[in-house]
Amino acid sequence: MNVLLIGSGGREHALAWKLKQSPLLTKLFIAPGNAGTALCGINVPIAVDNFPALAQLVRSEKIKIVVVGPEDPLVKGISDYFKEQDDLRWVGVIGPDASGAKLEGSKDFAKQFMEKNGIPTARYRTFSMAKGEEPIAEAEAYIRSLNPPYVLKADGLAAGKGVVILNDADQAVSELAAMFGGKFGSAGKKVVIEEFLDGIELSVFVLTDGDSWVLLPEAKDYKRIGEGDTGLNTGGMGAVSPVSFANEAFMDKVKERIIEPTINGLRVSGIRYQGFIFFGLISVKGEPFVIEYNVRLGDPESEVVIPRIESDLLELFSATAERKLKGKKLEISEESAATVMMVSGGYPGDYQKGLPISGLDMQTDGIIFHAGTTVREKLVVTNGGRVLALTSLDANWKKALEKSYKTAENISFDGMYYRRDIGFDL
Repeated sequence: MNVLLIGSGGREHALAWKLKQSPLLTKLFIAPGNAGTALCGINVPIAVDNFPALAQLVRSEKIKIVVVGPEDPLVKGISDYFKEQDDLRWVGVIGPDASGAKLEGSKDFAKQFMEKNGIPTARYRTFSMAKGEEPIAEAEAYIRSLNPPYVLKADGLAAGKGVVILNDADQAVSELAAMFGGKFGSAGKKVVIEEFLDGIELSVFVLTDGDSWVLLPEAKDYKRIGEGDTGLNTGGMGAVSPVSFANEAFMDKVKERIIEPTINGLRVSGIRYQGFIFFGLISVKGEPFVIEYNVRLGDPESEVVIPRIESDLLELFSATAERKLKGKKLEISEESAATVMMVSGGYPGDYQKGLPISGLDMQTDGIIFHAGTTVREKLVVTNGGRVLALTSLDANWKKALEKSYKTAENISFDGMYYRRDIGFDL
């Protein structure tokens, strides 16, 4: 069958790499893709939110499955758009409709959903400028009622930058005013203020057809730019899978208290959900709590999760689209995976693009996933802050990590940086 994969990052290269291995695949199109996805299929220069152009590609190439990588087109309703086209209703879109995508598109919606369905999460309140008045006084009183640190979340999508954690109440109040003042655009016109949960985080993923679901490997990623988890937040500097503290007893709690109530809650709410659900969790003294939902796979978690999946991913996508996921088994490798993200100098602040990358043609024990790359004059060059994800597998994550660092030593581009302590807290 012909498949369209939407997106251009490391997650999409990992998905393309896996889909290419399926005997069910005829042609794979990636829109817009990157230099790595071009090795797996046909890149098409269409923006992820250009729904009419994507629909026309699906028509002309007789595409059966559309896999949506990033969150933005999901929140904007790409799944709904395809269902509204009389001649494209039969196309299977892997990704929820706009109502389901609100789990990620609105922090307030997600918290209300968790509260309604008895899903463990941090205590919170939401403050809004919807009526044109800044509720600063009421919000300040709530902030000062909490123990530090203080967690402020812009309600809408803010390119991964909408969550702020501060230790000082006065700074938290000032940050709240900045959010209401437009720091994150319309995403910050409503702000969720949460109590801080002290624990260790992990990411859990399921693929669901709306009724049944399969559990993917869990992962732990590292967001801060600096070693020891210091400095600014990024889109992710590396990841490992599996996660040592996510043992059978812990995961049983996750399934019973979080995954099942989420799937059931969506169904009861009448939300048509076919795709991935990403549970951003925190373990507090061995008890799982939900920090956030995402409605797609994570990045760089995808780069350690997907290589551990031994099942045919396209077969699972087809079953998801047809609501026939019940009884499907996911075969998982017993090997561990570790990813190191190579980023541009200056990231997550300002950085250069168009820098030539050397060493990509070397022999390696791992996999080089492209995150922010493109081809110019037959050369692979940087095209983003996060440039490459170097993934390796071995008997344990430490051995896998050694392989990834060995690969890193042979790759170079001007200003290149990567963390050398991925997995330090495990």
